[in-house]
This record gives sequence, structure tokens and C-alpha cells, in this order.
Amino acid sequence: MQEVGEVLHRAKSGRLIILLSRKVEPGAVLLDSKGRNAARVVELIGPVSKPYASAAPASDRAGTGKDGRKVFLG
Repeated sequence: MQEVGEVLHRAKSGRLIILLSRKVEPGAVLLDSKGRNAARVVELIGPVSKPYASAAPASDRAGTGKDGRKVFLG
């Protein structure tokens, strides 16, 4: 698994906002640290030099808990 970013927060829309450290494509499935499906990238936002991803959580519980969780590409 390759680390691709860190969850910043859950937006009012319900999507997770993720600060990316690596390039990902819309539609990519992101995993949590245990290898479980965490979210699917819907769109990329922000500047090219420091992109963010807006991702749909895999479940209602995926966006709860501490921010700062790392996400990975399987």
C-alpha cells in the first residue's frame, strides 16, 4: 500500500476532504491503515502544487473519528 494523503475533515456535503501527498485519479478507491475501503475519490480540488481530494466515504462511519488519519492506495 502507498500512502497518498491525510484526512483533514468531513465537509457539510458529507464528503471527506483529503490533503494529497501523491497524485491520484478521480474514481480511485482509498484504504485506511488496516487495508479497509475508506473512500472513493470524486474530484480533485485546489492548486496543482498542493492538491486536495473530495472523496465519498465508503460508509457513514468512515468520516467519524479523529482527523489526520492517513489514507492509502491499494
